[in-house]
Amino acid sequence: MLRDKVVIITGASSGIGLAAAREFATQGAKVVLAARTLDKLRETEIELSALTEVLTVKTDVTSEADCKNLVEKTTERFGRIDCLVNNAGISMRAMFRDLDLAVIRELMNVNFWGTVYCTKYALPWLLKSQGSLVGVISIAGFKGLPARSGYSASKFAITGFLETIRVEHLRENLHVMVFAPGFTASGIREKALVADGSRQGETPRDEGKMMSAGECAGYLVKGVIKRKRQIVLTPVGKTLVILNKFFPSLVDRLEYNYMKKEPGSPLK
Repeated sequence: MLRDKVVIITGASSGIGLAAAREFATQGAKVVLAARTLDKLRETEIELSALTEVLTVKTDVTSEADCKNLVEKTTERFGRIDCLVNNAGISMRAMFRDLDLAVIRELMNVNFWGTVYCTKYALPWLLKSQGSLVGVISIAGFKGLPARSGYSASKFAITGFLETIRVEHLRENLHVMVFAPGFTASGIREKALVADGSRQGETPRDEGKMMSAGECAGYLVKGVIKRKRQIVLTPVGKTLVILNKFFPSLVDRLEYNYMKKEPGSPLK
C-alpha cells in the first residue's frame, strides 16, 4: 500500500516522528525527514537509507519560508507528495495565572502554525495524489487539560483546522486524519516549557508504563493505510473522550485529581 509513496514527517528527529519515519520506511515509503536538528536527522537518514530513499530537510516549522522550502525540496526530488504527517510539537506545564504569555505564543507557533504552514504548501500536491493529511494532536485536543492551557489551545486549533480542510475537500478524496496518541513515551515532557518559558528538563511521569513511540507509530501508519478520519489511543485517552461527551462535569473532577498526582504538579 505504501511502497514508493512519498511521506513528509515533521518533528522527525525524535519520539513519535522518528518512530513513524522508521515504520513508513519499513513499509517501503520514500521518507522526507524534517526537524530543526540536522545532526539527528542525518543519523536517521543513514539508518533508513538501507530500507528506502530518504531526504533530509532542516526545517523550523515556525518559519513559513522553511515549510515552503520543505515542500519544494520534496517535490524537486520526488515529484509528488502522498502523505504529510504534521507531528512537530512542544508541550508545557504551568497554571495559566502564572504563565508568561510568550509560552502560549511559542506553542501556537510550533504546534498550530507549523501545521498550517506545511499544509498550505503541501495541499496542492496532496489533492493531486488524493493523499493523506495527518495532524498529531493529543487527548488535550478533545478536552482541556489543567496546567496545559497553551498545549490544549494549540491542539484544539489543529483539530478544528484539519476538520475544516476535510470538509472543504470532501469531494476530492483527500484523506484527513486527526491522530491523538494519549500518554506516549516520546520525550515531549522533558522538553515541555514551564511558566517562565524554560524547559522542564525531566518527565514527571513513569514513561516505562506508557505506550512506546514505536507502537504509537504503528497505529499511525495503519491509520494512513486504512484512511481513518480519527484515532484516539490508550485506554485512558479513549475513556476520557467518551465520558466527556456524556458526563463533562464528572470528567472535570476526575481529570483534575488525575493530573494533580504528577510529581511537582502546580495543581493543589
